[in-house]
Amino acid sequence: MRVDVHKIPMNSPGDIAGLEHLIDSGAVNPHEIVALIGKTEGNGGANDFTRGFATQSFALLLARHLGMSHEAVARRVAFVWSGGTEGVLSPHATVFTRSAAAPAGAPRLALGIAVTRDFAPEEVGTMAEVRAVADAVRQAQTEAGITAAADVHYVQVKGPLLTPAAVADAERRGAKLVTRDPNGSKPYARGATALGVALGLGEVAEDVLSDSMIAQRMDLFSSVANTSAGGELRNCEILLFGNSAQAGGDLRIGHAVLRDVVDAAGVRAAVQDALGAPSGEFDPARIVALFAKAEAPPGGMLRGRRTTMLSDADINYERHARAALGAVITSVTGDAAIFVSGGTEHQCAPGEAPIAAIVRV
Repeated sequence: MRVDVHKIPMNSPGDIAGLEHLIDSGAVNPHEIVALIGKTEGNGGANDFTRGFATQSFALLLARHLGMSHEAVARRVAFVWSGGTEGVLSPHATVFTRSAAAPAGAPRLALGIAVTRDFAPEEVGTMAEVRAVADAVRQAQTEAGITAAADVHYVQVKGPLLTPAAVADAERRGAKLVTRDPNGSKPYARGATALGVALGLGEVAEDVLSDSMIAQRMDLFSSVANTSAGGELRNCEILLFGNSAQAGGDLRIGHAVLRDVVDAAGVRAAVQDALGAPSGEFDPARIVALFAKAEAPPGGMLRGRRTTMLSDADINYERHARAALGAVITSVTGDAAIFVSGGTEHQCAPGEAPIAAIVRV
């Protein structure tokens, strides 16, 4: 297996010109595309339709090249979008291809993909979702050829939240939901999928998990999960990244934990982990892609100073956090095309957040 990564700019959620150019030039074989992870310029909330628009646009492009329907493309390729490009964050897509290749002789970037079944509204944010994601994580790890959980550095999960239609459906059937608030369902949805990653990788034991502790017991978490929730999905898509001795190519991945949204040292630590160099300077040009979560500081207090992230009635805290972390990462790397997603329920300890870096070695 050889995984290659291509980052393309987007001038709108429907802008497919960057990928079209890569395909037309021969730089990317459309038959080898397995996933896209990107940022769109929506609000990141339950009514952010830029994510579905972007999926449809790219699926229609690939449908022409692959000779299949765009619905078939959506089943073949994992599309993961995070809405919200506040501050300096730049809308973009990162395209992943996978092809046959001989092992490089040293651990290299590997990618495994799995999907769950569709969930009923009453299963979103519950142990049913946790267990299904855990099973999919194990499948993806096997597909990636990664034998040790310690070699897994980033697990991206995109799953469903509760839309108004899903809430209405459950109420008609008398089904109990974790909440009736679509935006309020995001912590439960993100938290359940993150715990699924933790369970699948052995970071937590199943006997300590229950429906009642999801989005409540934040001392239980995964250090490598990066989860998002949107109204455009009914199932969960799992993309698991790590380093495998069976992989070829010239890319590696590493990760670190950000202790807050201004932790520039944590950004450097993720890059250094990927490079296999625990200290020292590095060339930012070797960074291929970065993926991070952003969270408001507990109680709104950042290193002894009060912030308004959690008390601002006009701007959701996730948007504040994404903007802040985006600027910090850009100051280290010089590249604003970064995947920064808000909300860290069960993704690192409270106040902390995961970050992963793919580098060229």
